[in-house]
Amino acid sequence: MFLYAGDANKVLLKKVLPRVRYKDYRRGLCILDPYGLHLDWEVMFTTGQMKTIDLFLNFPVEDINRNVLWRNPEKAPAAQVERLTAFWGDESWRQIAYTEQTGLLGTYLEKEPNKVVAEGFRERLRSVAGFARVPEPMPMRNSKGAVVYYLFFASQKDTAENIVLDIFKKYRTQGAV
Repeated sequence: MFLYAGDANKVLLKKVLPRVRYKDYRRGLCILDPYGLHLDWEVMFTTGQMKTIDLFLNFPVEDINRNVLWRNPEKAPAAQVERLTAFWGDESWRQIAYTEQTGLLGTYLEKEPNKVVAEGFRERLRSVAGFARVPEPMPMRNSKGAVVYYLFFASQKDTAENIVLDIFKKYRTQGAV
């Protein structure tokens, strides 16, 4: 067992992930539970490209909504916008999170629901990071029923996806919080 101290973004890329190489016949399970938007896309992208990692990720939609995805996107603090861009990997989140609408006073941007943003990120894990299997994420709720994050799973293997889908199904049907 190894214990590393430091910025998880750097430690994972430099010390942990290189130990799980395909050519060494190794596989790994990576559980990313960032405290908000403190994770860089490069970590998620690298795990997908390696083809050896199964990934659980808490997608912090509550932090995203509180700090970045405001009704008026121009008023969101620049530092918070930069955090989301680093997490997402680029600014394509803008096209997913907002749609242009036409009203009586002209055009305006309307914020999309959390589920749309989560689905956009799911597609990004597949098409950009290269995970073959990314099932629909599990919405994780607080005691009042509000979604605070989405639990994503991403893998290259059907078997891993089937196991997680079974777990997610039990969670959804039992109505656990």
